[in-house]
Amino acid sequence: MRGMLGWVTRSEAPAAAPAPVRLELSGPRLTRSLARLVADAEAQGGIERYVEALKLKAVLFKDAFGPDGAAAETIEPEAFKALCPFMATVRRRIARWLERPSYDVLREEIACLLGGLADTSSADRRLAAFGARLGAGAEERWVRDLGAELLHNLAPERYPLMNRWVWDAATNTGVVREIWFAEDVDHTHIDVPDGYATFLALREELSQFLSQNGFFRDVMHYVDLLCAQIYAEYICEQGGSYLRTDFSAEEDPLQYTRRLLGLDGVRAGNGRTRLKTIDGEAFVMDLRPDPPLLD
Repeated sequence: MRGMLGWVTRSEAPAAAPAPVRLELSGPRLTRSLARLVADAEAQGGIERYVEALKLKAVLFKDAFGPDGAAAETIEPEAFKALCPFMATVRRRIARWLERPSYDVLREEIACLLGGLADTSSADRRLAAFGARLGAGAEERWVRDLGAELLHNLAPERYPLMNRWVWDAATNTGVVREIWFAEDVDHTHIDVPDGYATFLALREELSQFLSQNGFFRDVMHYVDLLCAQIYAEYICEQGGSYLRTDFSAEEDPLQYTRRLLGLDGVRAGNGRTRLKTIDGEAFVMDLRPDPPLLD
């Protein structure tokens, strides 16, 4: 990591994975985003409230799929539907796969993906194969996010956030680009793959950054919040009237941060309100198209 921090680290790749990935990240950019996240969260009960919400979300997924995804082959449609509100880039596109017989095909794909949950060295291969029968072409790119969401929410210790908004090498967009150390990042091609090793390296770098700034517990959850904050700031910078009408509570500085992490579908501190927003409002699945920045 360069800039204010003045250092670069390498991530140890899992067995049989590609070579370690080098990330060159901007310390000042990270510092600004973290300060803004903490300040904005303070006005809403503190950043710890958001960490508790992330923990609750993980519990919901583990309850539905069982230990190590053991119930993937038998999970019923209603149980799976209850999880969809917590996957922001998935929930508006998955509707046609939630009714049988389409759901049975989806469930088989999920079972194959989660069958090797303990084996992170096969993560890239399983994600690449995931959704083959769902028509996961250019028009179905959300399928990749579905696989990444399931892996991360069921085993967050093993699988970091790997959504396309974190890093999409094909489009050179995502969190990695927003914090990349370069004089002119808008005209810089970042030659970094969007595989497991890269996402793991990113989490390790951000974990070290957070530790240097006084965060020592629940660090992986704070990493997720920081990533969402960074991309939310990009959305705010790029978004016009279309985005502002698509996201409610325009005056709320953390609206996009919550949305990216699916926290607009969970309220922390009360397991009885699983399908409430973090603000306490009832969640209704919206099947309108997502705005381009979440496509």
